[in-house]
Amino acid sequence: MLKQFAAYYRPFKRLFWLDFSCAVVSGLLELVFPLAITGFIDHLLPQNDWGLTVLAAFGLLVIYAVNTALMGVVIYWGHMLGINIETTMRARAFAHLTKLGWGFFDRMETGRLIARVTRDLEEIGEVAHHGPEDLFIAIMTFIGALILMAYIHPQLALITCIIVPAMVWLTAVYGGRMTSAWRSIYARVGAFNVRLEEALGGIRIVQAFAREKHEAGLFERDNQGYRTTKLSAYRIMAHATALQYMGLRLVQVVVMVAGAGYVIDGSLTTGGFVGFLLLVNVFFRPLEKIAAVIETYPRGIAGFRNYLDLLNTDPEIADAPDARPAPAFHGEIRFDRVAFSYAGKASVLHEVDLTIRAGETVALVGASGAGKSTLMSLVPRFYDPSSGKVLIDGVALADMTLESLRDQIGLVSQEVFLFGGTLRENIAYGKLDATEEELALAVQRAQLTEFVAGLPEGLETVVGERGVMLSGGQRQRVAIARIFLKNPPILLLDEATSALDSQTEREIQAALTELARNRTSLIIAHRLSTIEHADRILVMDQGKIVQEGTHEALLAQTGIYRRLHHQDAV
Repeated sequence: MLKQFAAYYRPFKRLFWLDFSCAVVSGLLELVFPLAITGFIDHLLPQNDWGLTVLAAFGLLVIYAVNTALMGVVIYWGHMLGINIETTMRARAFAHLTKLGWGFFDRMETGRLIARVTRDLEEIGEVAHHGPEDLFIAIMTFIGALILMAYIHPQLALITCIIVPAMVWLTAVYGGRMTSAWRSIYARVGAFNVRLEEALGGIRIVQAFAREKHEAGLFERDNQGYRTTKLSAYRIMAHATALQYMGLRLVQVVVMVAGAGYVIDGSLTTGGFVGFLLLVNVFFRPLEKIAAVIETYPRGIAGFRNYLDLLNTDPEIADAPDARPAPAFHGEIRFDRVAFSYAGKASVLHEVDLTIRAGETVALVGASGAGKSTLMSLVPRFYDPSSGKVLIDGVALADMTLESLRDQIGLVSQEVFLFGGTLRENIAYGKLDATEEELALAVQRAQLTEFVAGLPEGLETVVGERGVMLSGGQRQRVAIARIFLKNPPILLLDEATSALDSQTEREIQAALTELARNRTSLIIAHRLSTIEHADRILVMDQGKIVQEGTHEALLAQTGIYRRLHHQDAV
């Protein structure tokens, strides 16, 4: 884990060495002051030379000025180093998240993932700054102070060292407990974020059902759980800090008494005694520093472990080592003995054999849970079949790169997702470098021209989070315009009009008919009236295709389609 962490310093080596070297020099200068005091008392004062005394004081002031500048460098540039590493990790975590398959997001809660790339990485940034320099400076200061104390008075130095093993043991034990405590805190933060996201994201449902008190109660449970877990961490910290403080003060008292005895018997000068007392503080400062960062290090370690857990999550859907960019599609789709089951669940598809010809419009109908959406989601490789394979133009999907595959497939679903920016940004998502002419044509073909013209800010109108400022039909038209702009050879329509009223549905259907022209189209329909024009209609039941034909041919048969059509008519 340390080797993996160290790798993030490589792009910022110059910044690291600037911070590290300044911190080391600053630590060495801290050792100068006790020696200066010893020399001041033992050598300067007996000479009664005021000029030399002022000159020595001025020299000490210069040293402090240099140390002040070094501390400024360490604080600002050191934190820049930490922030740079934090930013790099956050970018890598986000890029990795976007590569993970739908199965991962089916299992994970968004609030926990947000915590992974925000709170966790902020703590890592602090450790990235303080970690190496604090450890090295602590060891350097510890050894340096010990050498100087032994130089001033070996016996007194030995007395001081007696307490060291106990202090090191205390730091190790409580450090481990703090790491465990902060991992628990991060788990609580994830649950906290999930509750917050669900309550605020579903605020309309919360208020519609007057469940504000209920949600407040659920939030309070998670809030109190977070409080309890965090308090337990600070309880451990309080014990460690109190014991270390008492240990240091005990040593100081023992040194004071023993040192006074050595001064009385003449083996230690007054200046040496004062300097030694100051060196005791310097000697134990590394342990105090470690005690102070006991709060920071475990958080960073816990955060980095969570970060590594995320990066070590392999994408369920990924490019094969020999995958190649897909050629321009004609649009033939072939399902070859395809079976599929979600992890740990019963099979959803059973030995599906199907060929959709290039340019053909094929509709999927059937009861909820028949496997329609699952079959469609295999085409862009949102999931991979449990057995069998899917091919486009005779090439297996696994042999193509995901980007080149999905770049030639357009999806419009019932649940339209719009980003919180402008209409222009949402439509242009289909083609990021689209010209004004291409945008205008997409708007026209999606039957949005009149709507956009009636807006004071036109395409620059902000649609709100998830498109909340637009109606369902308007959001659907924006999604259709986005696909027009993308202009893919294969089109997937997953119940794209099921949530709309009849009038809006007829308007949207006209746009969808235009969208499907000259493309291979796979359509899932809730209302059968919207797919009567399809070249073929496939009826699915319990993961199998049980009927196939045109609308008229299927109506002439006794079976599921005829029954569904009668129910739809009613």
